[in-house]
Amino acid sequence: MQALLLIVNGPNLNLLGTREPQIYGTATLADVEALCRATASELGWACECRQSNHEGVLIDWIHEAGELMKAGRLAGVVLNAGAYTHTSIALHDAIKGTGIPLAEVHISDIHQREPFRHHSYITPVAKVVVMGKGVAGYAEAIRALAAAT
Repeated sequence: MQALLLIVNGPNLNLLGTREPQIYGTATLADVEALCRATASELGWACECRQSNHEGVLIDWIHEAGELMKAGRLAGVVLNAGAYTHTSIALHDAIKGTGIPLAEVHISDIHQREPFRHHSYITPVAKVVVMGKGVAGYAEAIRALAAAT
């Protein structure tokens, strides 16, 4: 059985391609998911992509990833937590509590944006952080996660 790479996208990432293209580009979430599947396949991993605008759902998926890790079936998680990056101690705690190998990814460079976006609650519990590389950052994060685990 192939190890599973879980791609988790948070709030408003379903709007990729139309939301602020000057910041996020014109690639859609479907484009991101295709890139992630192709990159995971190169590494011999299965890939499942999920998106939710709800914090609790994201936390449930992190918990599920923790169970997959315990079962020896998880390659890792790539998380773009969107705005929850800057607000969710609960996501931080879920990642820390499960101990999953996680790559944090952001399409834009959060440190070049509004001051309220500069702090990430995810970074301290991530093995890999990639930001400011556009949607190509997802592929970079997957490869870096593979190298780090």
